[in-house]
Amino acid sequence: MKFKAEIDVMPLQELLDPQGKAVMLGLKNLDVHSTDVRIGKHISIEIEAGSKEEADTKIQAACQKLLANPIMEGFSYQLSELS
Repeated sequence: MKFKAEIDVMPLQELLDPQGKAVMLGLKNLDVHSTDVRIGKHISIEIEAGSKEEADTKIQAACQKLLANPIMEGFSYQLSELS
């Protein structure tokens, strides 16, 4: 079975996000006023697995061990089966 994971990795809320601050200042110069901007990354992965539970386990491990730095980032993902 094929699955697709849409993963979002974001800096932890407690940490300063210098990229977000720079974008927020740029938006202000464009007369777009915001109270907060956070910059992260979006990752799409297609994997093969025997079941949705197995795919979920694999994606969870990939996020924890490779895609996100647990000291500075959190992650969330959506997993869907491909036809």
